[in-house]
Amino acid sequence: MGCGNFLITTYKAIRELELEVLKEQQKDDEHLGATLTIEPLISLDHYHGIEIEEWPARIAEVAMWLTQHQMNREFAKQFGREPDLLPLKTAAHIKQDNALTLDWGEVVPPKNLGYIIGNPPFVGKKEQSKSQKEEVTSIFKGVKKSGILDFVACWYIKAAKYSQLNQNIHTAFVSTNSITQGEQVAVLWQVLSSLGVTINFAHRTFEWTSEARGRAAVHVVIIGFGLTNKKEKLLFEYESLKSAPQPRTVKNINSYLVDTLDVFLTNRSNPLCDVSEVSYGSFALDDGNYTLSADDKNKILVEHPEADHYIRPFIGGRELIQGKDRYCLWLKDANPKDIIKITPIRNRVERVREWREKSKRETTKKLAKTPAIFAEIRQPTSSYIAFPTLSSVNRVYIPIIMLNEDVIASNQVYVIAGATLYNFGLLTSMMHMAWVKAICGRFKSDYRYSASIVYNNFPWPEPDNTQKEKVEKAAQAVLDARELYPDSSLADLYHRLTMPPELCKAHNALDKAVDRCYRKEPFKGDAERLKLLFERYAALTGKLV
Repeated sequence: MGCGNFLITTYKAIRELELEVLKEQQKDDEHLGATLTIEPLISLDHYHGIEIEEWPARIAEVAMWLTQHQMNREFAKQFGREPDLLPLKTAAHIKQDNALTLDWGEVVPPKNLGYIIGNPPFVGKKEQSKSQKEEVTSIFKGVKKSGILDFVACWYIKAAKYSQLNQNIHTAFVSTNSITQGEQVAVLWQVLSSLGVTINFAHRTFEWTSEARGRAAVHVVIIGFGLTNKKEKLLFEYESLKSAPQPRTVKNINSYLVDTLDVFLTNRSNPLCDVSEVSYGSFALDDGNYTLSADDKNKILVEHPEADHYIRPFIGGRELIQGKDRYCLWLKDANPKDIIKITPIRNRVERVREWREKSKRETTKKLAKTPAIFAEIRQPTSSYIAFPTLSSVNRVYIPIIMLNEDVIASNQVYVIAGATLYNFGLLTSMMHMAWVKAICGRFKSDYRYSASIVYNNFPWPEPDNTQKEKVEKAAQAVLDARELYPDSSLADLYHRLTMPPELCKAHNALDKAVDRCYRKEPFKGDAERLKLLFERYAALTGKLV
């Protein structure tokens, strides 16, 4: 609980509410001619906290006393009394201990508790200390893949198990938004579901900035949950990360914080629907020796024009989005005689061989026997779709392009071999983006696309020939609109502030064509799109909680 900010704010807010009630009670008493003594009933000893560090725990105790003092003065002012300052008769119960190893019943019996609130530590799986990882393992004992969870997930399990001793307890945590995105969702929320947890209100992702000096903004969600299922729930949505919340009353909030069915998307090795598979591009594992700048390429070709056959455009996420030129040596099926004869190529191959041989990984050492080729070759043999593994949230759509087989794709992009204009149209539509925004894991707030979670679980429509042709025509119009700005990168074309009107118009037409593949009636927004997509996913898989 840190220095007790949540306790302080809650105590103060409830005392203010109580003050309003007492003022109304006094009016009623005066109207009836009664002489009842009006006193505040909200006591500090109603409040309990657990903090692992001693200094914040002691600060919280003093801060609660100070807040009590302020509210007592306000009460005295409102009712014309002398403030009750000393002695300090009550205190908040602040326990200095580890909240994950402590039995919460030792702090307060469950039967006496109404609410649990807080913002547990925001620590990702990579940043967790050894002891924190051990605590996660202990809390999620026997749960597969629990090692991928953020530290904050542990508090959800503790609260859910504690609440089983009093099902009227309500809990709300400010949490990292990652527990509602990507592969963490199925791991955490299937356990919570088995414990009877239901989400009763939620704030979708927004930017939360600490007032502390030098503290960066974080992207969080607020989730209110318990073992009592409310018939009507509040879902707070944000037009942007910094905008004000817009509440909606909904019937259900699932673990992705979407108003739809309770389903959990797990990793799939193949697409749910009958579409082309997606994979990473090729992985060089070359210590940078096969990657060429424009200057590197020109220098080699000046001395060895015959090397042109082995130099290909090379595209990763940065090149795709920002339009930068990069090349690579592509020696798959190269004539050994040429490798020996062309000195710059021979030297680079030799450096790769030496580097791989020195590796501590046995698999890399074995690859030293074939140093001229990439470690993992997944280059399509025909035209293909490519898109970045990471894309900015400032883009309305993830930039997606169609390339021919001569352009080598790196492992920093996803590729879909043999993809058509129809595939391109679906993936660059608002329908697919609604799915991405709800399901995709994030790096900060940017989209970290996942083939196994996002693409392979995406419920594609079943259009007739006319609908499919309209999507293809609209997709081509998007590509044509891009060509109107040959000097602009996809980063420029797809930034929210600079997207050209012709491209916006083309995408709007494409969105409508794709939407019609799912239903005739227009969608009012992403909330309706997601509702349909989750329902279609459930129908295709039969996966309902």
